[in-house]
Amino acid sequence: MWVAGVDGCRTGWIAVFMRAGDRDAYLLVTVPTFEAVANAPEQPAVIAVDMPIGLPDRIEGSGRLPEQLIRPLLGERQSSVFAIPSRRAVEALDYAEACTIAAATSEPPRKVSRQGFAIFPKIREIDALLGARPDLVPRVYEVHPELAFWALNGGQALGQPKKVKGTPYGPGMALRREFLRRSGLLPEALIEASPPRGATADDLLDALAGLTVALDLARGGGQSFPDPPGRDAHGLPVAIWTLRR
Repeated sequence: MWVAGVDGCRTGWIAVFMRAGDRDAYLLVTVPTFEAVANAPEQPAVIAVDMPIGLPDRIEGSGRLPEQLIRPLLGERQSSVFAIPSRRAVEALDYAEACTIAAATSEPPRKVSRQGFAIFPKIREIDALLGARPDLVPRVYEVHPELAFWALNGGQALGQPKKVKGTPYGPGMALRREFLRRSGLLPEALIEASPPRGATADDLLDALAGLTVALDLARGGGQSFPDPPGRDAHGLPVAIWTLRR
């Protein structure tokens, strides 16, 4: 069985495929579409992607329920968890329109951050694909890298950031690689690999974090926030997954 950890990148998506139970069987690529990940020759049975899945029609509080649940666990890293607005707001192509719709469909009224708006195209891409291909829904899991590292660190948030002012922070990147190493799930060559063309080192790190969750799910592990996952009006799961501690 193959699994994949996936993150968005400048040229589309970075994906790390691995055969569960065989650390030496892996593939690191960038592809232009998320569908290309799902349709890869490896046919991954579990795809763990760092991108929101499932869009409620209304938002109560600071984002979707999964975001509200994991934020307190991450301490100083909680700012990495964006508050994703309602489906209609995510579907808006204009930032001002997205803010107007988000405020009208949330309680308390809340606009959209620029960082959140920047990933809306990729959220829409996954949403459209899962809507058109319901066979993929059981294979695709939303993850968040910092929640994966929280689990790898025994339920403790990491003390150092991955980025400082938008730039990868060496000590924080090294700390995360060390936790990947301690997990015993990934080979050293993959942990220390250079990112493929079109992706950055922190994109690769996030994809590797997702891969650890995918491997845990493949062997019957995994824990979701909330548990059990919610569902949006289109039947898509609304939950963020990590490794079972």
